[in-house]
Amino acid sequence: MALKLNPNAPFLRSHNLSPSALPAMANNLSLRSPKFFIASTLRSGSKVVENGRKPFMPPREVHVQVTHSMPPQKIEIFKSMEQWAEENILVHLKPVEKCWQPQDFLPDPATDEFEEQVKELRERAKEIPDDYFVVLIGDMITEEALPTYQTMLNTLDGVRDETGASLTSWGIWTRAWTAEENRHGDLLNKYLYLSGRVDMKQIEKSIQYLIGSGMDPRTENNPYLGFIYTSFQERATFISHGNTARLAKEYGDLKLAQICGTIASDEKRHETAYTKIVEKLFEIDPDGTVLAFADMMKKKISMPAHLMYDGKDDNLFENFSGVAQRLGVYTAKDYADIVEFLVGRWRIEELSGLSGEGRKAQDYVCGLPPRIRKLEERAQGRAKEARSIPFSWIHDRQVMI
Repeated sequence: MALKLNPNAPFLRSHNLSPSALPAMANNLSLRSPKFFIASTLRSGSKVVENGRKPFMPPREVHVQVTHSMPPQKIEIFKSMEQWAEENILVHLKPVEKCWQPQDFLPDPATDEFEEQVKELRERAKEIPDDYFVVLIGDMITEEALPTYQTMLNTLDGVRDETGASLTSWGIWTRAWTAEENRHGDLLNKYLYLSGRVDMKQIEKSIQYLIGSGMDPRTENNPYLGFIYTSFQERATFISHGNTARLAKEYGDLKLAQICGTIASDEKRHETAYTKIVEKLFEIDPDGTVLAFADMMKKKISMPAHLMYDGKDDNLFENFSGVAQRLGVYTAKDYADIVEFLVGRWRIEELSGLSGEGRKAQDYVCGLPPRIRKLEERAQGRAKEARSIPFSWIHDRQVMI
């Protein structure tokens, strides 16, 4: 496929490249999927590995990345919220000594019963179907990419942890939230390792690929957009883990159901904190906040693991999502339900005194849930027959999507 590059592109100007560099750069471009350009292969000096291919670099959607879109006066709003955040957001954190830890749910290696406990865990895992494991693994990999999510929060102007150990309410929240979330991936990872049902090396490679790929939620270093995104995502993960808990119970593994349900409970608590921040923003700046909400909805919320890859499947995230949709773990209906929930939670329909643009944004987000549902109904009507594909996470066994 021939690629045409604009000699006046901002990329060239920002990297001090001349148009004469374009032919060589175009030759170095490769496509991993019809949907993605490997934009990060635009670099010099890369070595070719033994099979003749360049080392894999994560795919990036081609779009203009906007940064630092929030005007300076808006940053003052978040500085003024410091005390409020200390009193209203930090209370949603739990002291470490009162938190559950992964070991609370796993065989204890310090006891003589360890081997018997592992055997029992593996016996329960034998009764669980492969498609469930695909979803559980995808959820676990998403949780394990936590360094990316902390990094994203620390890109947000006005609320980032400036020093790495900042004593601001925003810095304390980000670090403590990260610490609480860190237990989720640890627990699921150890469970899957002990289950004997999965290919841990392929899973570990997927985690490394995902953390290396990062994420692009299109939040523009803007905490209005960032906290709307996290409000949505925390509810999405609450729903997803809650449904994996429900299914584990149906499959007869009550311990796994407890694991997933406990993680879902954490996600719900974190959702409460993030939605409370946005609620406060609606109180302080309703016009700016509703415009931000509409902006994120128009962009569509991308899942944090949308750049997932295992070294084999170019469409791994789409295939994982297809299994989750089919099992009812996380669906297009859930997406619409979350939008509807947030519209009600933030009382969008009741906003008054908005600008003309603000009223348009209000109308847009309030009318969005039924539109999403109609689009999904049409998509379901056009859906192709289910097909099965191999997943490297489960030793290339076939799963229906």
